[in-house]
Amino acid sequence: MNEKNTNKLKILNDPIYGFITIPNALIYDLIEHPYFQRLRRISQMGMSYLVYPGAHHTRFHHALGCMHLMQKTVHILKFKGVEISDEEANALYIAILLHDIGHGPFSHALEKSIATGINHETISLKFMEALNVDFKGKLSLAITIFKGDYHRKFLYQLIASQLDMDRLDYLKRDSFYTGVSEGNINSERLITMLNVIDDELVVEEKGIYSVEKFIVARRLMYWQVYLHKTGLGAEKQLERVLMRAKELVLNGAKLPASKAFNYFLTNQIDEANFTTNTLKIFAKLDNYDVLASIKEWISNDDFILSKLSESLINRILPKVVLQNKPFRKEEVQRVKDLVKNNFNLSNKEVNYLVYNGKICNQAYDSTKNTIKLLFKNGDVKDVVEVSDHFNIQALSKPVNKYYLCYPKK
Repeated sequence: MNEKNTNKLKILNDPIYGFITIPNALIYDLIEHPYFQRLRRISQMGMSYLVYPGAHHTRFHHALGCMHLMQKTVHILKFKGVEISDEEANALYIAILLHDIGHGPFSHALEKSIATGINHETISLKFMEALNVDFKGKLSLAITIFKGDYHRKFLYQLIASQLDMDRLDYLKRDSFYTGVSEGNINSERLITMLNVIDDELVVEEKGIYSVEKFIVARRLMYWQVYLHKTGLGAEKQLERVLMRAKELVLNGAKLPASKAFNYFLTNQIDEANFTTNTLKIFAKLDNYDVLASIKEWISNDDFILSKLSESLINRILPKVVLQNKPFRKEEVQRVKDLVKNNFNLSNKEVNYLVYNGKICNQAYDSTKNTIKLLFKNGDVKDVVEVSDHFNIQALSKPVNKYYLCYPKK
């Protein structure tokens, strides 16, 4: 091995798994690329740090964790006699490393307010295609697998399914950084139980309890963390700050913002006009742009923008009421009238301070990409079919809750 390659086989220390190795020079160069380094400045959990103070880990962390789990999985599957070529293995590492590269700052809020015409999955693919040009076609197989176009289905399932490396890492990682121990799954045990039958990913039957724990952990993490009502209120408030900023800018107002952020505030972004140039500007956008701008907007003359920005920065979050049935229109209108009169707002403006909607939690979807168990006699069955866990069947049904947000005072 030459000197150049030796220097690139680095070892990283991860608080979840211990040492993570970078398998080859190409992956090292991808990690070093500015497009990937940007993920150090993109929070993994958006506004959740306002509820769980430790939740400051980044998408950079998560991507490396996923790659580490993929290396372990490839090793286990090859040990069990599943043929995976070196080229396929490397393509898997690249695809899972880059699977979230298209996330913007506070990604889900951004997609609902500033860049509403394109989602992060599409942007991830655009980043991968741009990197493929930079790396002279070395990402082609990874892109084919990532898109689900490769003839070996199980390779795609390792990247995107109900038991993929993405979920195995983020549940364990988010559980660690929030301190919510209910999400702490045994990813190592699950990976050790994986196998491939008829080109499909399966879990050997003795792994059934780990699968049950994984599904239950997913449900608990959604209610306790991802859909936590205070976190939900903060996320929705951020959406409204961004929506108000975009509305003001499109009506001719000048707002302080970085060049990259200003581009997305002043332009209507969708898939059709998301050019190579747009991608380069997007690659300069991160959490710091958004938070620095919101801090500046506190002193803006617009009451709505100023109030929402100050509330978010100083954690004066809205009251969030959650219930199992939709709120009646009269009920929502009554709250709107109270807030409208209190702050002297128009009918349009009050919608920035009072809003309602629906959240959904479905821990397991028994209709697609199901988790299949392999029995000693060769039978392959869906986990719902064979689990005696009283909850698994119930967890495969979507649970809807309805929220109403309004200022506390």
